[in-house]
Amino acid sequence: MTRRLCLVVLLLCLGLMYPLVIGIFMDKLASKKLCADDDCVYTISLARAEEDYNAPDCRFINIKKGQLIYVYSKLVKEKESGEFWAGSVYGEQYEDHMGTVGYFPSSLVSEQHVYQEANKTVPTT
Repeated sequence: MTRRLCLVVLLLCLGLMYPLVIGIFMDKLASKKLCADDDCVYTISLARAEEDYNAPDCRFINIKKGQLIYVYSKLVKEKESGEFWAGSVYGEQYEDHMGTVGYFPSSLVSEQHVYQEANKTVPTT
């Protein structure tokens, strides 16, 4: 009986570790971004979502029309890639999303207020 239990525990552990070993490679969205500081922690601007956006993967955030978003960096557009900004959702009614930082298409938002210019070019990691 204990042998079976040990075997089940071992198989569960291996099964839980398997997804950690195998990952999905995702292409970089850009090699450079514009920020207000070297670490991209200061808010550049406040934007309002003009449309809903459903994140296609974990690098992006979901946004809803009317939501306010703090913008921390703006990716430098390359080739045929879209123009994306990085930010986090703001507002009491969106508490479950506050603090989550991710990318979203800049074409779906309008800047409401610019706090400081994004004049530092920083490589993306």
